[in-house]
Amino acid sequence: MDVLSLIGLILAFVAIVGGNFLEGGHVGALLNGPAGLIVLGGTLAAALLQSPLSSFKRALQILRWIFFPPRVDLAGGIDRVVNWSLVARKEGLLGLEGVADAEPDPYARKGLQLLVDGAEPESIRSILEVDFLTQESRDIQAAKVFESMGGYAPTIGIIGAVMGLIHVMGNLADPSQLGNGIAVAFVATIYGVASANLILLPIANKLKAIVMRQSRYREMLLEGLLSIAEGENPRSIELKLQGFME
Repeated sequence: MDVLSLIGLILAFVAIVGGNFLEGGHVGALLNGPAGLIVLGGTLAAALLQSPLSSFKRALQILRWIFFPPRVDLAGGIDRVVNWSLVARKEGLLGLEGVADAEPDPYARKGLQLLVDGAEPESIRSILEVDFLTQESRDIQAAKVFESMGGYAPTIGIIGAVMGLIHVMGNLADPSQLGNGIAVAFVATIYGVASANLILLPIANKLKAIVMRQSRYREMLLEGLLSIAEGENPRSIELKLQGFME
């Protein structure tokens, strides 16, 4: 579990609620159903209108990465590639057939199978680059769904504020209606700005960072597989791939 995400989310709520309390307010003042409906519903509607169905579905699938990111072990991956190169050096490329059959990672398994089939390095590069670039683009587009929501939320909050003020102006003769209208106006703005800057935009940026780390791992595998295809020394391969380490 990504502890930093959990800590960040908790601190965000503590900062808002705690700051409100220190200023003499109470939690109930921040709870407003109409404001929440306007901001959350409007933001979601704008994101649905903008996003293709595939990107929106993928965004929901990778949302869990915020707390449970996929494991990307660059050091372990380098060790695996070096072991593959040792097998290829001793037994030839056909010796990697058993390794390919037992490989759990589909991307690495495809690359190993290409080696076993005797594909040329340029062919291996073109096939595997399409794979990892397509996956990277797909996941980046999914992360941008949350980025777009972070862009719309403050504006929707302002719409909620204006709607609340319209309600206030239409009930100036009835003081009992003023409080609720003003509350919707200000709380909607808080919901919009806070959800964008404390939740949605950070989620989008974190997902992008995870996607780029996965792409770096796949690029490392690609370079390693190409080096094996070209018959490079295992030690040279290891030194080259260490450049991908953070």
